Amino acid sequence: MKLSTQKRLAADVMKCGETRVWMDPQFEDEISLAITRDDIRRLVDEGAIQKKPIRGVSRGRARHNLRQKRKGQRVGSGTKKGKSTSKLSGKDRWMMKIRPMRKELRKLRSEGKISPRVYRELYLKAKGNAFRNTAHLRTYISERRLSK
Repeated sequence: MKLSTQKRLAADVMKCGETRVWMDPQFEDEISLAITRDDIRRLVDEGAIQKKPIRGVSRGRARHNLRQKRKGQRVGSGTKKGKSTSKLSGKDRWMMKIRPMRKELRKLRSEGKISPRVYRELYLKAKGNAFRNTAHLRTYISERRLSK
């Protein structure tokens, strides 16, 4: 049975698209006889014609990806766009490197493990980017026997 007219009227009555109109197959004969909007309204009230729910886009994948990102995953080289400094600026990288080194030097000086003169010398070397990290700084001190 062709119920395209009824479907169009039902869509208009229920204020939705034709794809969202559902017609009960058991009431097919009754629906085919409905030719006025009042007939369609009566069938809607009876439940012979119903409005399907809106099909949205699932957020499941997005939520999963967000959970992964919070764990620190999905941040590899394939994800990054732009220069190497776009994720972390050169200044920020430098600060993350120099602050622990200066803290280590202060600690060694306050404990009396290095003299103020050696402290100043190493401080300036660190400022000049002579050391990769605090471990490199410690090995430099031990190799040159700069500690007391």
